[in-house]
Amino acid sequence: MYAVKVRAEAMQKASEAVPSGMLSVIGHRESNYNFACLEAREHCKSLGIESPVCEVSNYLSPDSRVIAGHLQALEFLQENSRKYNFKRTKMLPVSGAFHTRLMESATEPLADVLKSVEIQKPFICVYSNVDSKKYMHSKHIQRLLVKQLVSPVKWEQTMHAIYERKQGVEFPYTYEVGPGKQLGAILKNCNLKAWKLYKHIDVSDEEEEET
Repeated sequence: MYAVKVRAEAMQKASEAVPSGMLSVIGHRESNYNFACLEAREHCKSLGIESPVCEVSNYLSPDSRVIAGHLQALEFLQENSRKYNFKRTKMLPVSGAFHTRLMESATEPLADVLKSVEIQKPFICVYSNVDSKKYMHSKHIQRLLVKQLVSPVKWEQTMHAIYERKQGVEFPYTYEVGPGKQLGAILKNCNLKAWKLYKHIDVSDEEEEET
């Protein structure tokens, strides 16, 4: 799809403007991610970086976050991980700080191209990871697709929204299709009861059996 191509190119251009990246963090219940990011930004200011960025860009599960921003900030967090009660940190193999304001320059190209795309209301419930709520109508979808570039991914909150149900109502079966079971592992950390009806389907294994 042409809009996807425009989005990717705009994000790549934004990534090249500032040395930045993303840091996967496994923490504890008492880990204060916002305070850690604040001190990382102060560290960047001491290095002469104006308006440094360091913030949570992905809420995966109660003990798992992705922090994105200037590389110097992420390096500071890695070096001081014990101070912030981080169990494990790992730099992700990406070129930029996605889902932060460092992607601001990519929003206009995406907004422009989406004006030429016909967007219809989904036939099924589709949740936005911007606010963990259901898409309402075409304009709503268009607005949130642009906002997604500079907003944190609220995956954990979306899991809670999807599986919220009245007491006594059974959870649905959940299928993860494709290689790996990462989404299942996240679901287990977010909602153990829902995870008990989780199943993984590896399409590649089925294709090998057919051949």
